Amino acid sequence: MSDPLAAELEAKRAQDADLQRVLAAHPDLSLADIPKVKTLEAMTAERDQLDAAGQKLVITSGCFDVLHSGHKAYLPAAQACGDKLVVALNDDASVRELKGPDRPVRPAAVRAWLLAELDAVDYIVVFPQRSVAAPILAIRPHIYAKGGDYTLETIHQDVREAVEQIGADAQFLNLVPGVSTTEILKRERDA
Repeated sequence: MSDPLAAELEAKRAQDADLQRVLAAHPDLSLADIPKVKTLEAMTAERDQLDAAGQKLVITSGCFDVLHSGHKAYLPAAQACGDKLVVALNDDASVRELKGPDRPVRPAAVRAWLLAELDAVDYIVVFPQRSVAAPILAIRPHIYAKGGDYTLETIHQDVREAVEQIGADAQFLNLVPGVSTTEILKRERDA
């Protein structure tokens, strides 16, 4: 039986090497350099345009600290729930609050740049709160996508209330078993 975390750790190391080359070439990489990154106001206007065109906007959220095969499977599935996908990305301070003082391992601009490279990701909004409720209320997506390790009953209740308040559909999607950023980083520390 293959070890999915060993493969993910190797992929992370290769990704780290690629990132070092990118950052060496662009040492001042910022969120403003990434066209898919939008402000909440710009994303709200984009949502209104999609709505007028009869298209559905999906939102998902997370830290996306180490982009792995689980994310690469999950994000296209999330996008497939509608027409366009916006990823609400926790900023660095909120990742520290959620995950601890050693996180994030990559700053928000790098995490956003990696996400922007994925075809499934149409837009990115970086937000400072621990919870995605405020971006949901501001953007008013048609669909909220979350990993299948959650249900409507187990997501943060402020997120549930936001989803219900705007009338969005909640979709809970399958995850790649045995693969998580926390486990990859733990394996790396133990190696």
